[in-house]
Amino acid sequence: MSKPPTIHDFGGFPKALFDVQYPAPGSPELALEIKHLVSKTAVGLDEKWGLDHGAWSVIRNIYPKADVPVVEMSLDYNKSPQYHYELAKELSSLREKGVLFIGSGNLVHNLRMVAWDKVDEPEYGYDWALQANETFKRLILAHKHKELINYTLLGREVQQAIPTPEHYLPLIYALGLKRENEPVSFFNDKAVMGSLTMTSVQIG
Repeated sequence: MSKPPTIHDFGGFPKALFDVQYPAPGSPELALEIKHLVSKTAVGLDEKWGLDHGAWSVIRNIYPKADVPVVEMSLDYNKSPQYHYELAKELSSLREKGVLFIGSGNLVHNLRMVAWDKVDEPEYGYDWALQANETFKRLILAHKHKELINYTLLGREVQQAIPTPEHYLPLIYALGLKRENEPVSFFNDKAVMGSLTMTSVQIG
């Protein structure tokens, strides 16, 4: 759609978050190109949903003027990580055209175990969360994509870090889009409220 609305798809947070508007333009042309490019699944073009908090909460900090076209892509978290990795490969040619891909999620994201009493601390992570985060970083730097795809085999700490896959799968897309010799770095590498890590991965 050409003018995606700002979607506030959450509850129980301060009113200031519900007041946020991010009026970035869409790109129907890019959306149509994606539809034609992908063969692994049928791509539907939605004209109602707009940009949800998984998109605008990140992008508004990168492009605060909301002057860069945005196309949000949903993912089917019922599919395997290998499926998502292969789907990302189909999108990789768009990078050559200057399309920036942003995967929004968390390496460690377990809301059921959040330490709400630590909400005001700038950094705080449970031992298992810190260990899982280090495991992810080590495998990313070593280009061990197979191990990251098969994350359910990485032990108890990783199982606690990823109780459901939707916040982890964006990383799999980023890895699938990575060129063989591209550099990888991390920023905002910290844990908060015990069971969340804000570690971000930059490729290229």
